[in-house]
Order: sequence, then C-alpha cells, then structure tokens
Amino acid sequence: MPTGLGEFLRSRRERLTPESVGLHPGRRRRTPGLRREEVAELAGIGVDWYVRLEQGRTVRPSTATVDALAEALRLDDTERAHLAVLAQQTRRPAFERETVPPAVKNLIEGMSQPAYATGRRWDVLAWNDAAAELFTDFGRSPVEDRNILVYLLLDPATRRLFGRGWAARARHTVGQFRAAHDVWAGDPAFTGLAARLAAGCREFTAWWDDHSIAVGSGSGRKVLHHPERGVLAYDYATFQSNDDAAVRLAVYTLADQR
Repeated sequence: MPTGLGEFLRSRRERLTPESVGLHPGRRRRTPGLRREEVAELAGIGVDWYVRLEQGRTVRPSTATVDALAEALRLDDTERAHLAVLAQQTRRPAFERETVPPAVKNLIEGMSQPAYATGRRWDVLAWNDAAAELFTDFGRSPVEDRNILVYLLLDPATRRLFGRGWAARARHTVGQFRAAHDVWAGDPAFTGLAARLAAGCREFTAWWDDHSIAVGSGSGRKVLHHPERGVLAYDYATFQSNDDAAVRLAVYTLADQR
C-alpha cells in the first residue's frame, strides 16, 4: 500500500517529461511522466529499491538517497524539505484532536483583536468573539465543522468574504493540508476530511491531485469583504505554542490603509 512517501514520489515523477531531465523520450508512453527505472537511473539507485519506496514497502532511505531523489525529481526547496520529513517518518499512533493549553485559551479570549487556535488538521480549537464576528461563530457549528478547511472550502459565505482572493487562499491552504496529510498517510482523520472536501468543493480535486506542497503564510495580509463592515484589510501573524508545537495561534490586526 502506498505511503505518504510513495504517493509523493509518484506525483513528482509523473509531472516530469524525459526531455525536462535530459533523457530521450524513446517509444510511445502509456502513462504520464518518467518511468520508475528512469528516476532510479537519474538518482543512481537500484530500480527495485526505488519501486519499493513508491509501493510503500518497509525501507528507509539514507540522507544521501533522499538528496539524490530530490535532484532527480527536480524538487524545489519546499518539496525537498517535505521529502526529507516523509523519508524519516515512523509509524504514528491514531490522530487525536489537540487541546489548547488553558493559558493560551485565556489569552485568545481576552484579546480584542480576532484570534483563534488551530491544530495539525486545521481544526479550530479555540477562538474569541472578535474572530466569531469577523469570520464565523464556530461555537454554533458541530465539532466536526470547526475546521479551517471546511469553513474555507465548503461554506459559500466564505467565498464572498474573501472575494477575488478566495481561490489563491484556498489553494494555498489545501497545499498546507496536503503536507500534513502525507505525514499522516492512511489516518482516517485525514483521509476522511480529504474525502469530505472533495465531495463538497468542485475545485478541491484538481488542487489535490496536483499534490502541491505549501508551507509558510505565517504572516501576511488578508482583504475581506465583510457583509456589514465593507472591505477590510487585516494583517495577521501565527505563532506556535511552546506547550504543544502542533497548536498554532493566529492573530489579526486591522491594517493601516493610509
């Protein structure tokens, strides 16, 4: 059964052409991208070893092999880092929704600016009144709907709130989720959420199948079209909790638009 590592290798292999890596295309190909033996040749590793990696068999590549694969597959810096994480991962226990430390929860609720905390799966774990007013009152939603991806991709009101910036924001967030999903490959909490998003968002499948990995966006600016307050620009920043690095705090401040 393919793992997150195997699926990622396959997706990067299939996006390349022989010409793009200096190989002769040869005879007509039935499937897109490079063949497995071509990747193995470019990386200087055995074909059987590479096949085992893609098929998710129990092998753990060395750092040198990971670097060679990254070169062969023409990975960028973000993809290289993701490959390194996947190559070293071990079997994980079943995912459990995180708990926000009480001090962080009190901090969020005491803020006048919009603020909320999320976990590894983008579940919304805590929020304040200002965030509920600006985005949505997660407290009125079932626990399974308190999730940034569900809110961003499945709630029609969110498309109106983000306006023209919705697609770029949504696609980037899907790329961030893909990175986490690969690490938790096969866990029902992640595969189930992906299936739900695919069923409810027409754009999701194309973005998902592209297997783009996104990181960053820890700070920036969002322009929102609030139904009552009009067009608003917010600067935002995110921070990791020292008590649990999986918990991220997001804080929004109304931008100075002078």
